[in-house]
Amino acid sequence: MNGGRTDLARTDLTRFSINQMTVKQLALPELVDACVRSGIPGVGLWREPVQSYGLDKAARLVRDAGLTVTTLCRGGFLTATDSHARVGAIDDNRAAIDEAATLGTDTLVLVSGGLPPGSRDLYGARERIAEALADLAPYAADRGVRLAIEPLHPMYAADRCVVSTLGQALDLAERFPADQVGVCVDTYHLWWDDLAPAQLVRAGEGHRLHSFQLADWVTPLPAGVLTGRGQLGDGVIDLREWRRQVEAAGYTGPIEVELFNDALWARDGREVLAETVACFLEHAGKPPPEK
Repeated sequence: MNGGRTDLARTDLTRFSINQMTVKQLALPELVDACVRSGIPGVGLWREPVQSYGLDKAARLVRDAGLTVTTLCRGGFLTATDSHARVGAIDDNRAAIDEAATLGTDTLVLVSGGLPPGSRDLYGARERIAEALADLAPYAADRGVRLAIEPLHPMYAADRCVVSTLGQALDLAERFPADQVGVCVDTYHLWWDDLAPAQLVRAGEGHRLHSFQLADWVTPLPAGVLTGRGQLGDGVIDLREWRRQVEAAGYTGPIEVELFNDALWARDGREVLAETVACFLEHAGKPPPEK
């Protein structure tokens, strides 16, 4: 220990960010304290625990600790057909944008939403996302917040996110200025797609790489696939190569580790945080040489 900081602070964590859900068992003050002690500069926050703690109180806590809020999760769920539900979704996303601005982050991650009940119309659902973005993007820009569309693995297309590939996300984002709408690249959701490297180049050329998140893919998938994200290095994803490609595309921002994992949540949160830092440094801390 040196001045309250652990040996982890001696390593290069300049771009490392811990997503709050990775160690959701830590209350926000505990998370902030653990980050400060470990030399972690950034946190990705979630709306629900922030709201429970108090938005203004959370903003002060993080700001006073000298931490950067790298993203806020999440907005989105913009595919409803019912007019009342659509108005509610727009209002909720405006609130999320306001919360992001209060927390001092420039990036709100969007999970777009699945198919409405009884619908099989993927195209129509994606068009409703575009219609909502036309309302939300200028509102966000006025508050210094960018919207980052996150494509999710196709297994989530029916009930959670009809945007499954980076190409689909960019098709939506490119309808709007790059400083208003871009993409969130998450290795857990995109590692399988052989078209992703070309789409990373496209995203970089368009200045639309707004967020980069890491998680590993482990098999067999657990019963609850939503909470089956593997610790870095435990699965099959070439995390270093993903980092190399994202950085080759021009991304220089925070690298956020976002794990939903019941086994990790059952453990001591500070222990999991230290383990996650060590795994990041070992498996993604430095990209491999250019091929």
